[in-house]
Amino acid sequence: MSQLSRRLEARHTNMIALGGSIGTGIFLASGYSIFVGGPGGALFAYIIMAIIVYFLMTGLAEMSAYKPSTGSFCDYSTMYVGKSFGFAMGYNYWISWATNIAAEISASALVLSYWFPGVNSIIFSVAIFLTILLVNLFAVRIYGEVEYVLSITKVGTIIVFLVIGVISIFHQPHFGTGNWSISGAPFHNGWIGFVSVFLFVGMAFQGTELVAVASGETKNPAVTIPKSIGMVFWRLSIFYVLSIALISLLMPYNDPHLISQTNVAMSPYTLLFKQYIGKYAADITNLVILVALISAANASMYSAARIMWFLAQSNQAPKKLSFINKHGIPINALWFTAIVGALVFISSVIGNGVFFSYIIQISSLSGFIVWLGIALSHYKFRKNYLPKIGGESVLTYKAKFYPYAQIISIAIVSLVILGQFMTINIQGRSFLNILVTYASVICVVLIYFGHKFYSMRRNHNFCQSVSTPAWKYFSNAGYIDERGS
Repeated sequence: MSQLSRRLEARHTNMIALGGSIGTGIFLASGYSIFVGGPGGALFAYIIMAIIVYFLMTGLAEMSAYKPSTGSFCDYSTMYVGKSFGFAMGYNYWISWATNIAAEISASALVLSYWFPGVNSIIFSVAIFLTILLVNLFAVRIYGEVEYVLSITKVGTIIVFLVIGVISIFHQPHFGTGNWSISGAPFHNGWIGFVSVFLFVGMAFQGTELVAVASGETKNPAVTIPKSIGMVFWRLSIFYVLSIALISLLMPYNDPHLISQTNVAMSPYTLLFKQYIGKYAADITNLVILVALISAANASMYSAARIMWFLAQSNQAPKKLSFINKHGIPINALWFTAIVGALVFISSVIGNGVFFSYIIQISSLSGFIVWLGIALSHYKFRKNYLPKIGGESVLTYKAKFYPYAQIISIAIVSLVILGQFMTINIQGRSFLNILVTYASVICVVLIYFGHKFYSMRRNHNFCQSVSTPAWKYFSNAGYIDERGS
């Protein structure tokens, strides 16, 4: 078997994307975002990012509807921007989700430590790791059903939180806009705080594009994928923006409870539920957060395995990784991805809280690079490729606001990536902090120029052996002329 089986329905793809997006970003990091950037900084960062994600996802929906691909935007980066760029984006996307497996498992171990403080977190990490690996070894339809149930649990919890939050604001007068007028609010830490929040916001929204990754295993993807992307985007935007708005009205930014990213007892969700459920609030919230994190780790392993399969299928990785078993699972790519996900076990050496902080920075910044690739690919698709095939009339789904949406997205995402250097002032200017902050950028640059250098050497050797210019050979073979990419 050389192709993935199309057994996922629209409800599965919706929940896979929600499962990949709803995790630590909303349950553990939402309060910390308000602490760093203040209520205004956090809320505006979420609103701006929601708009950018809308631009990105509608562009991705347009390309996915025109040409569904399990490689998702990685395939589009190769076709519309250049082979070296697509190669770098493909491996960056795989790194993003492979490291996110470790991040979500690490967070899950922290959550379990709430109940079992005396147990070594490495035991929890091993158990969770083996569980999600087992789920991914089953046929994709079984994986889809498991992810559907896990995501429904998370969505239900967020809806209950929003309802209780609104009731609390209207029935308890000490809650409200007063939190926006205390000293230091609404924009705490100024521009540095505002830019810092974007990393957490990006982490929260990252995963929306998983709908497109699942297109290779989705029935009728040309219709299903654009619809699913739209539904997932609006759900996430409502969940995140309303959650941040409510938290900012319920708790002042300088509340010490908001400082922690790792203690479930300090989660805004726990603190609100505690008022209505009592002493069991932390246990219930802890259980929901655990489900959310395992679901996110599950979706991360699914996505990373499919990306690696695509890289192998397109001759960008060892061909053995493209093998698909009789159940339609890219089994070798899954095992290879699982090895990288096992990085979580390093936490037993450096400490789980420290490891979580490091790995989440790497994964989040990789996600921003992913978005930069999507925006640039869509811009080049519209500008250079679409006019040659008949223009907008060939599109079954059309994204709005071209070219402004793509240009604005590229500018904002680039500023966020560059602006992360400002956040090092908060963490401390050590070599390790600088290296961790920009590890993803360094990897992408090295991969891009490494592939570029290898391609030039290969083409040079080829030109010496035949009279036909190498670029013409690759163009005739169906590749895009990359001389200007």
